[in-house]
Amino acid sequence: MPQHPARPALLAHDLVRTLGDRRVLDGISLTAAPGRRIGLIGENGAGKSTLLRVLAGVDAPDAGTVTRPADLGFLHQEMPYDADATIAVVLDEALREAREDLAELDRLGTELAHVPEDDPAHQELLDAYGRRLEQAQDRESWDADRRAALVLDGLGLGAFGHERTLGSLSGGQRGRLALAALLVRRPSALLLDEPTNHLDDGAAAFLEEQLRNLPGTVVAASHDRAFLDAVCTDLIDLDPAVDGPVRYGGDYSAYLAHKRAERERWERRYAEEQEELEQLRQTAGVTAHRVAPDRGRTDNEKMGYGHRAGRVQQQISRRVRNATRRLEELERTGVGEPPRPLRFAAGELTARGEEDSGPLVSLFATRVPGRLSVDDLEISPGDRLLITGGNGAGKSTLLAVLAGRLPAEGEVHRRGGLTVGLLTQDTAFDRPDRTVRETYERTLGARRAEKVPLSSLGLLRETDLDKPVGQLSVGQRRRLALALLVARPPRLLLLDEPTNHLSPALCDELEAAFGPGPGAIVVASHDRWLRRRWQGRELRLTPEPGQGGDAGPSLVRDLTQRR
Repeated sequence: MPQHPARPALLAHDLVRTLGDRRVLDGISLTAAPGRRIGLIGENGAGKSTLLRVLAGVDAPDAGTVTRPADLGFLHQEMPYDADATIAVVLDEALREAREDLAELDRLGTELAHVPEDDPAHQELLDAYGRRLEQAQDRESWDADRRAALVLDGLGLGAFGHERTLGSLSGGQRGRLALAALLVRRPSALLLDEPTNHLDDGAAAFLEEQLRNLPGTVVAASHDRAFLDAVCTDLIDLDPAVDGPVRYGGDYSAYLAHKRAERERWERRYAEEQEELEQLRQTAGVTAHRVAPDRGRTDNEKMGYGHRAGRVQQQISRRVRNATRRLEELERTGVGEPPRPLRFAAGELTARGEEDSGPLVSLFATRVPGRLSVDDLEISPGDRLLITGGNGAGKSTLLAVLAGRLPAEGEVHRRGGLTVGLLTQDTAFDRPDRTVRETYERTLGARRAEKVPLSSLGLLRETDLDKPVGQLSVGQRRRLALALLVARPPRLLLLDEPTNHLSPALCDELEAAFGPGPGAIVVASHDRWLRRRWQGRELRLTPEPGQGGDAGPSLVRDLTQRR
């Protein structure tokens, strides 16, 4: 995409930001030129949201500088409006800059018509008109009202009356409205934090197209691998690397290939330096003592010993000095050990049971009034079932019914003695004051916790195991909940949006663990990357006619086998 000189770049230099006793950003620099769309990758807590807030000017850095366009846009968690503000108020503010462009062009045009060309003020007016015209063309100001309608429709808000108040909207709808307002504005730099949250497939695809067509800069923190693959021209990995955060050119697929190669180079370089260090320590500490001046002489050495001994000692001394010097240098400047990445290391996610063909759970004419309607569904041993559907389609409701946590009308049959594990979207623990280690051991029991150590699962770092559960991030709490499930595998494992709040690497590993095995796994997910690679059955829930995607009973419409 060609660069637009009228749109300035977003620049950051040596940013440092400390939260509590932890340095979250440590010397981060960033150049985001117009036309570049940069994705921020990293574990939860790596600093993605912190970096966005500093770039936006919401938070001040402890050190470093940011140069940002005056019309920068930042997708906040909550819009700065009262609950009684209407959609029309939000749209008016989003359209304000475009309307100012047109009004100013009218004013300048009128003045130009009344100022003679030989008047010195005429050239000043003409220059001002040219600058404003370029800005209006860049913003597509003449098309702003039509664009607003298009954006609202594309994000699933087209049917909402503009008199609707923000207080009457769901959290997801308010998030989509905030995103719509930014797309209507078309700012020179757009900062987005998890922009595809609350978006269905159609809205996500619409957003991706809109961002690809923006002439300005986009910086987005996202766990959505499909979004990163579709939108980004560059990715910045904020997780530990040899020389700090690394910028990769290309989309998410290219990033994965770069990341693997980078990790291999780091590990190889570290191994080579460790081998060299060992050799240098041997030379500096052992060789000098092994060949010493007072070592006894053999009969064959006695002739001319003094001359040769002096020469040998000089050579040894020089070698020892060189080794010592290189050893000190390498210990001071050598590459650090690559941090052990989190690796999801569960064996089998579900437990074995008696081999038969009967269903584990079956539903017939099952209904949760206003939320779900299922005519016929069976979950068999060894099943791999993916439940899909738009926001509010009933995916979580169906999982809760299968788990026996939500009463339902109709027939629900479960095999006797069936063990069921459910990973919910909202993870909470009864005792937030207990440490991660204590919670794990008390929940599983000492014997089971010893048999399957929490550290062996690769879901939480060793440094986090003695933190109180209440101090964990949302993602860390979900990892702990997942660890508790797989440490004592159930016969039926139910996972509600399991890739939410997990790093891309952990998502890939969790999905690999869904392969053939004992027991049944049912996954409810909107994750497009996961869904495109799913190999089992797929069950799609669609709202009943006349109901929006955010509420209303859902019907099982499509049951297919993905090959």
